[in-house]
Amino acid sequence: MLELRRIYWTRAALRMAYFAATVWLVVAVILSFQPNTTHVTLGKTSPSVASIMREMFDGILAAITAPGLVIVALIITVLIIRSRDVRRRDPVRRFTRQQRREGMARAGGQCEMEAGFRRRCSRPAEHGDHFYPWSKGGSTSLQNFVAACSRCNRAKGAQIPSPAQQERLEGRRRTYVTLEVAVAVGERQPLP
Repeated sequence: MLELRRIYWTRAALRMAYFAATVWLVVAVILSFQPNTTHVTLGKTSPSVASIMREMFDGILAAITAPGLVIVALIITVLIIRSRDVRRRDPVRRFTRQQRREGMARAGGQCEMEAGFRRRCSRPAEHGDHFYPWSKGGSTSLQNFVAACSRCNRAKGAQIPSPAQQERLEGRRRTYVTLEVAVAVGERQPLP
């Protein structure tokens, strides 16, 4: 649980930081186009087009330097995280027939994902979904298996579920699973 919480909030913070840096970059570029009032042309000729363009280019370059460096640092951080996710990937992508059978039996053939108002989806389960996505290092194990209907499986995609979603799924499982060990959901592969 603690692991998923850290991973989820780290990635959410990276998304927010990237959004903030992008807004900062756009605002800095827009503000750099504000007219420069330092030119006093009392009795002098107006500046040439080349000097105006050079001054405008220098202003834009100065404005985008800091947010641009932040964006580059965030992109490098994301690339490092993604490369670690690739290294974590379970060599086995598909659940075995035994895992599917046990996972579907545990769910009673019903989708385990959330429907509206945080209720359990009422549709029949058709797929075995990796609760913690396989593409982000989720293991292909019974603990990471969640029975899902096709709609819920498509809607979730490769998103990392929030810690609250994990808690709610484990809470719902307590109502239909007898063994406490089978209630736990989500498992991540260790780095090799």
